[in-house]
Amino acid sequence: MGILHKLQVAFTIHVNLILLILPTISSSQEHMKTIGSHTSIKENKHKPSPKLQFEITLHGFLLWASMGFLMPIGILTIRMSKRQEFGRRLKIIFYAHAILQMLAVLLATAGAILSVKNFSNAFNNYHQRIGLALYGIIWLQVLVGFLRPQRGSKGRSVWILVHWLIGTAVSLLGVLNIYTGLQAYHDKTSRSIRLWTIIFTVQISSIVFFYLFQDKWVYIQKQGMTMCNEPPRISCQEIPADDKEKVLKAESC
Repeated sequence: MGILHKLQVAFTIHVNLILLILPTISSSQEHMKTIGSHTSIKENKHKPSPKLQFEITLHGFLLWASMGFLMPIGILTIRMSKRQEFGRRLKIIFYAHAILQMLAVLLATAGAILSVKNFSNAFNNYHQRIGLALYGIIWLQVLVGFLRPQRGSKGRSVWILVHWLIGTAVSLLGVLNIYTGLQAYHDKTSRSIRLWTIIFTVQISSIVFFYLFQDKWVYIQKQGMTMCNEPPRISCQEIPADDKEKVLKAESC
């Protein structure tokens, strides 16, 4: 009887312990489920929907096509006008520059409208602040372009300086905003931007190289033309002895 009584007591203790532990386990499991649900809700909040992700991608493509492609190509085009003084070719270069710049402005405006319409613009990061300043400067450049004075007028030199300064600011801010946009895209979608950053860096480096090489190429061509057009020089040894005195007298005169 003593042994049976002890077994009953031990069994009762074990049952009571199990009954005490089960609510704790179930409550901890419910707590873990609650934490997991909150985490998934947060992840779903931060993860953009397919529609929003498409709009972000479209916004980035429009700004790249505007600031990263058309605007630099338009600058390279107008640099070619330095070789032309007048004529039909100069007009073609000018109109090509104007068309490329206007297309760049229109695409940038479309990207801005898409951003204002679909994105939360709190202007609490560098990408949005630079973008706001960039859109204002772009349209200022358009206004300055329409106020272009004629060649030979008094304000022509001042206009060229202002147009060049604003254009340089637009180019620098545009390139910088593309890099900050890629970083913002990575923060929003958690996708890798390494490949796009490398491609864009190679593209901009190539454009800068051609921009700097244009003036050097003109200089190289002029040097070759100068050397070809120079008359051949005659050394003193090739001049007859009787004519050396005449040459020396002519040089002294």
